Amino acid sequence: MQNVVAHGATIPALGFGVFRMSDAEVERVIPAALEAGFRHFDTAQIYQNEAALGQALRAAGARRDELFLTTKVWVDNYSADRFAASIDESLNRLQVEQVDLLLLHWPADKVPVAAQIEMLNAAQAAGKTRFVGVSNQNIAQMQESVRRSQAPIVTNQVEMHPYLPQAALVAASRASGVAITAYYGMADGAVPKDPALQKIGAKYSKSAAQVALRWLVQQGHVALSKTARPERVKENFAIFDFALDDSDMAAIASLARPDGRIVSPAGLAPAWDA
Repeated sequence: MQNVVAHGATIPALGFGVFRMSDAEVERVIPAALEAGFRHFDTAQIYQNEAALGQALRAAGARRDELFLTTKVWVDNYSADRFAASIDESLNRLQVEQVDLLLLHWPADKVPVAAQIEMLNAAQAAGKTRFVGVSNQNIAQMQESVRRSQAPIVTNQVEMHPYLPQAALVAASRASGVAITAYYGMADGAVPKDPALQKIGAKYSKSAAQVALRWLVQQGHVALSKTARPERVKENFAIFDFALDDSDMAAIASLARPDGRIVSPAGLAPAWDA
């Protein structure tokens, strides 16, 4: 497993996300994920499966000091009376004293970024998280977060896949020392079916999904993978025994398209840069 280092945080480059997974699916797949080698797990308050993840990790005997746990504060909790309390609830559900990384889930438009960052910093100062970051912020919001945050912003978790490579955001992030964490790497099921990615995979005896995950980590990003099927977990993890050549990287970059974005919920998403 390789790592991404940002502002003192060492983040396993491949994480296991539990978005849109039921408690039963989480409890069934987490042992397989641990066995395959996953140690970075990503959840969120709004996923409503923090408790299932915490229980599954404990039941599997996972050592806390070997795990990197990320959760995200939901927008309804961006208030003085709910922010800290909601994090305590998350920690209780996860059965830990602190998470490794705490993110603001969406910028939304009701609470200024400055106020969100102030509450996030307070949570870090209180020892509820080792590191802090943001999610789904555009370039201007991310740069404001970096300027206003006393604690370093270690990552911006955003949608990224071959159809949405986020070139402008990547450049701005690198200039600020902020790592990119990529979610929706499979483009909601489009990637595994893509003939161009399948053709590249055939060169390395890999699947299109493995090619896309490798493409993400080879750029220096953190990639979140996801499957509810234990038998598929090993495939998702097996991306560190090959490297894409320059022509492959260029071919994948050529798949970018103007309508590549999939996730953009009204009232939560910012004005995107591209």
